[in-house]
Amino acid sequence: MAIDPHDLRGELFEFLRIPSISARPEHALDVRDAALWVIGALEAAGLKAELLETEGHPVAFGEWLGAGDHAPTLLIYGHYDVQPPEPVELWTTPPFEPALRDGRIYARGAADNKGQLFIQLKALQEALSRYGSLPVNVLFLADGEEEIASPNLLPLIRAHKDRLSADGVLISDSAMFAPGLPSLLFSLRGMAYFELRVRGVRGDLHSGSYGGAVPNAASCLVGILSTLHDQDGRVAIEGFYDAVADWDAETRAQIRALPFVEQEFMHEAGATCLYGESGYSTIERLWTRPTCEVNGLLSGYTGEGAKTVLPADAMAKLSFRLVSDQDPAHVGDLLRSHVSQYTPPGVEVDVVELAGCRPWRANLEGPFFEAAREALRAGFGVEPVLTGDGASIPIVADLEELLGAQAILMGFALPGANMHAPNEWFPEAHLENGIETLLSFYRELSRQRSEALPPLRG
Repeated sequence: MAIDPHDLRGELFEFLRIPSISARPEHALDVRDAALWVIGALEAAGLKAELLETEGHPVAFGEWLGAGDHAPTLLIYGHYDVQPPEPVELWTTPPFEPALRDGRIYARGAADNKGQLFIQLKALQEALSRYGSLPVNVLFLADGEEEIASPNLLPLIRAHKDRLSADGVLISDSAMFAPGLPSLLFSLRGMAYFELRVRGVRGDLHSGSYGGAVPNAASCLVGILSTLHDQDGRVAIEGFYDAVADWDAETRAQIRALPFVEQEFMHEAGATCLYGESGYSTIERLWTRPTCEVNGLLSGYTGEGAKTVLPADAMAKLSFRLVSDQDPAHVGDLLRSHVSQYTPPGVEVDVVELAGCRPWRANLEGPFFEAAREALRAGFGVEPVLTGDGASIPIVADLEELLGAQAILMGFALPGANMHAPNEWFPEAHLENGIETLLSFYRELSRQRSEALPPLRG
C-alpha cells in the first residue's frame, strides 16, 4: 500500500483527538471542527466536498462523479460524532488522547465510528491515487448526529434527494463476527427510547411523617417497571409482538451454526449468567428478538449516609430494541397504554419520547453485495459469514426507502471493542487491512462492469 502505516496512525490520531460529542451543547464547536476535518480528508482524497448545514450539527458531504452518467452510484455513509466518554475514571488513558497498546488503538470513536470512517476516506484516496479512476460514482455522507439518533439527517436527505440519488449504500459501522472472521450484516435492530417521569406529591416529604399515607414516586416507578416483563423474559406489553416478523428455519439454523462461545461472551460482558427470552439462543436474542431495557433511574436521596426522604419525583430511562416489522411510534403508543394501566390513583406519569429508529433487514443479493463478499474473502482469506447486529444505525432503513438503494454493511471493528464504553479500541492492523479490502471491493465492481469500463490499473 502506498500510504505509510505510521502516517495512517498519525492522521487517525488527529481525528480522534477532536471531542465531537454531539449530545453535549458545549461541544458544538468541536463537532463542527470534526466535520471540517472530514471535509479536508475528502478533498485530500480527490472528492469535491462541502458542509451541508442542518438545524443541528452539519453533515460533511463529498462527491466524485468521474465514472459518468451511465455508471452506478455508491453512497458511503458514516458518522464523525461520538458518545460521551463517561465514566472517564475507568479509562486507562484519556478518551481523547489516542494511545496504541498491544496492537490496539484506544480512544473514544476509535471503533464507533471515526476509525472505520477513516478507512473509507483513505481507501478512496488510495484508489484514486493508485488507479486514477473508480468504477462507480461516489457520494460520501458523514453524519454529525448519529449518536443522538440523527434527528436532522432525514430532512436533509429529503431536501437533497435528487443530488443523493444512489444505487447502493456502503456503511462501515459494525464489527466482524470474530478475529479473522469477517461478516456482512443481514439485520439491525431499531430503537424506541423513552423517559418515564413519575410525580406523586408536591415536594419531598419526611418518610416518618408521611410514609405509608401518600404516594412514593420511587415505589410507584419500580412497580410500573416490574410489569414490563413476564417470567419467561418476554416483554409483557399487550400487542408488543404483533408486528414481529419471524425468521425462517434456515436462517435460524445458520445463526446457531456460527462459532459462538457463550462463556467467552459472558467473560466479555463481565457477566456470570445469561438472561433473556425463553426459546431462543443468545445470538438469536441479540439479532432477531426485540427487547425492553431500563437504562437509568433517578429518584430521592442518593448521597452518602441516610436521609429519610419520601421522594416526590422519579424518573427512568427506557429503551426498546426493535425488529422487523415493529414501528417506534406504535411501540410508544403501546407503552403509554400499558403504563396507564399500572399507574396508581393520584400519581402522574408522563411518557416522553426521546428517540426512535426503524429496524432493518438486508437484501442479500445483487452486485454490491457480491462485490462486498468477494472483497472480504480477498481481504481476510476466508469466506465471510452472515450475521445480525443487535444495535441500531438510525438511518439505514430510511436510506434504502428514500433513495431506492441497497444497503451493504461491512464493518472492521472486533467484538468487545467497548463501543459506548470506557477503553474503546480498534485493531491497528485493520487500518491497512480495511483499506485493502475496500480496494478489492472497487476492483470487483470494476470486474463486474468490465464491458462498460476499462479495468482499473494495478
